[in-house]
Amino acid sequence: MTPAESPEAGPSQAALEAAVQRSADTYDAVIIGAGPAGLNAALVLGGARRRVLLLDGGPPRNARAQAAHGVFTRDCTPPTDLKRIGLEQLAPYDVTVRPEAARQVREFREGFGVQLATEWVTARRVLFASGVQDVLPHISGLKERWGRTVHHCPYCDGWPNREAALAVLGSHQEGHHLALSMQNWTDHLTLLTDGPDELTPEQRRDLARLNITLDTRPILRLSGEDALTVHFHGGDTLALEGMFLNPTQGQRSHLPAALGLEMDAKMRVMVNEHGMTSLRGVWAAGDMTGAPQYVMSAAASGMVAAVSLNSTLIHEDVREFGAAFHESPDEAPGVGEA
Repeated sequence: MTPAESPEAGPSQAALEAAVQRSADTYDAVIIGAGPAGLNAALVLGGARRRVLLLDGGPPRNARAQAAHGVFTRDCTPPTDLKRIGLEQLAPYDVTVRPEAARQVREFREGFGVQLATEWVTARRVLFASGVQDVLPHISGLKERWGRTVHHCPYCDGWPNREAALAVLGSHQEGHHLALSMQNWTDHLTLLTDGPDELTPEQRRDLARLNITLDTRPILRLSGEDALTVHFHGGDTLALEGMFLNPTQGQRSHLPAALGLEMDAKMRVMVNEHGMTSLRGVWAAGDMTGAPQYVMSAAASGMVAAVSLNSTLIHEDVREFGAAFHESPDEAPGVGEA
């Protein structure tokens, strides 16, 4: 949390809360992020007659990919078209879409305050779907080809590259694992370690058993448009049709950490099976939670989180009338509560 975002900076928490609640627009839920998880959460909550603010912080992480694969009824649809369709389908519902990112989220005595570019809004609940960002290797020409001839997910981009001359970029356990997995899509495979490998003798034998070439030459740069050329230090080159790698990742938004949400060792937001975070009233969905990084998985996690969130609102609304849901004898304590 920066000094400008600290509760000690500027007006006191109580003064800020009072000022915001006097003038701010109020929503049942603010969803931060408009990828598959956020869009599906907004769709579910809109259909549950909730007043929702969806903050669209920019293009999807897979915007550079030519098509999304493994998406039910939408196979091979470009990611930007998926997002456009998702936004269009929110039109019948009380969902407001703002093309901006949240600047700050504050926990109030009742609900939350969310700071936007020019105003604050309040929400009974907050759902993070802000995603992750890829931290790519520092190889000249790689970033420019990311999503075109350099890919992350074989389930997303394996089929268009079936039986192609491919390379996996990586070393030690992750490179070995991805190389062995990629042989499902092609028999023409090279593992590039970009310098001395960190493989065990048994891992090297695995590569040999599957006829995967191990190449430890240091890489200078990548070039090519529809195809890919690897340029090594010393002048040698390797012609390929594509490359796959597992990039390091980090949270796309600093707000989950600033709000104090519990993270795992890889800085993913920890949630339970309903998408609830460690902070009461806050949910998280999609890639940022460490869920499988597929469009359908992210969308499904958005629905699970939205249903859970809405269930807590239903319980809260019912209690306002002095009524309550009665637990079944076999129901775990706390189900439906937040």
